[in-house]
Amino acid sequence: MTNTKSDSGVVLYTDGSCLGNPGPGGWAAVIHNDKTREISGGFSRTTNNRMEINALVQALKNIPENSDVTAYTDSKYLHDALDKGWLKKWQKNGWKTASKSRVKNKDLWEELVAMLEKHNLNLKWVPAHTGQKENERCDYLAKTEAQKPNLPIDKGYE
Repeated sequence: MTNTKSDSGVVLYTDGSCLGNPGPGGWAAVIHNDKTREISGGFSRTTNNRMEINALVQALKNIPENSDVTAYTDSKYLHDALDKGWLKKWQKNGWKTASKSRVKNKDLWEELVAMLEKHNLNLKWVPAHTGQKENERCDYLAKTEAQKPNLPIDKGYE
């Protein structure tokens, strides 16, 4: 996990969705700081993991630098990459996994690394579809984005 000073400051909820995997996808975040805001977007062909990572990246881009952030995700992939130190190991190994294959979604991981340098993040995992209000809202927004026509191309999709 990245620096964890406190659970105060900005609170984020993030989620990604994909209709098919790959397929059209969406990401969303609910941001609680001085007020509550919702942000979301989507792509015509992407993956669920890309949308999960992108949701956190976009949320972090939309808050003041040097914020103390508590973020909630239902993505074990995203959570474990930070909590279990995978992200740091991938960077150290030249963006290779422990099995020496290339890390998927490198472009988004690099964006996340840049955001982590600007914020004090405490990332927490929450189970999906259990009635947690903000997580359910993010899920709805992400799915709504994925269903929109004429979505842009996800240039980083591999």
